[in-house]
Amino acid sequence: MVKLVEIPIDPASVYNSICSSFSGSVVFHYAVVKKQAASDKSTSSIEYRAQGNTMLELENIAGEIERGWNLEDVLLIRRTGSLDVGEIISLVAASSPNSEDAFEACRFGISRLKKMSTITKTEKYADITCKNGGPDETIK
Repeated sequence: MVKLVEIPIDPASVYNSICSSFSGSVVFHYAVVKKQAASDKSTSSIEYRAQGNTMLELENIAGEIERGWNLEDVLLIRRTGSLDVGEIISLVAASSPNSEDAFEACRFGISRLKKMSTITKTEKYADITCKNGGPDETIK
């Protein structure tokens, strides 16, 4: 199953979205907006936009995962919109009768979601300076 959502991803409700009745292992990975960007600047938020057929790209990734490992189910959720530090960007979940397949499928899914061609991102940085004795955050 694949989902493209604009609302926050709720970790508590996700487990019930993946079939696991025959699985001995269910692996979840949440990608989260981190404060420190690769450029050594402090990230305040990231804007993610879907361009083109994002659902088809997600379905293709899920198909690759399903064909590559012995799995019961796969769940991919990708979020769009403006996300603040600490918010969940995406989820990859895999259920399998064995842990090796679940972990490897999840690892592959993480790598593929990072390389999606139909998702663009724009980072906004916090520039912390002191004015009048207090910090002032400006977006660049």
